[in-house]
Amino acid sequence: QLQLVESGGGLVQPGGSLRLSCTASGFIDDKRLIGWFRRAPGKDYEGVSCINFEDRSTYYADSVKGRFSINIDSAKNTVYLQMDDLKPEDTGVYYCAANHVLFATAQSMCTRKAFLGSWGQGTQVTVSS
Repeated sequence: QLQLVESGGGLVQPGGSLRLSCTASGFIDDKRLIGWFRRAPGKDYEGVSCINFEDRSTYYADSVKGRFSINIDSAKNTVYLQMDDLKPEDTGVYYCAANHVLFATAQSMCTRKAFLGSWGQGTQVTVSS
C-alpha cells in the first residue's frame, strides 16, 4: 500500500502563500488518485482538491477555487498543493490520501472523502495575522 507523507505547512498571514507536498514511498502509477483533505478545529474533514493521475482531471472545493492549485511531479512521486491568497478559514491540518480509478473519480474522492488506507499525521496550516 502506498505510504504518503505530508509536509510544507506553517504559519502565514492572510493573503500569503504556502506549498504543501505529498510524497509517496514509491512510484505512483497512473491508475491512482491523490487528494488533499483538511480538518479545521471543531469541524469534519473536508475534501480540498483531488487529482486523477490517469487523465489529470482535478476537483476543487468551492471554497478554494481560484486560490489553490494541485499538480503532480512524477519524477519525485510528489503531489503539490499550491495555496495562494490564504484566508483564516483555511486554517487546519492538511492530509493527503490515495485512491484508485476503479473506485473513484477526482470529484467523488473529494466530495465523499473516499480514500484507501488511513490518515497520516498531516501538516498544520495556520493563517493568522
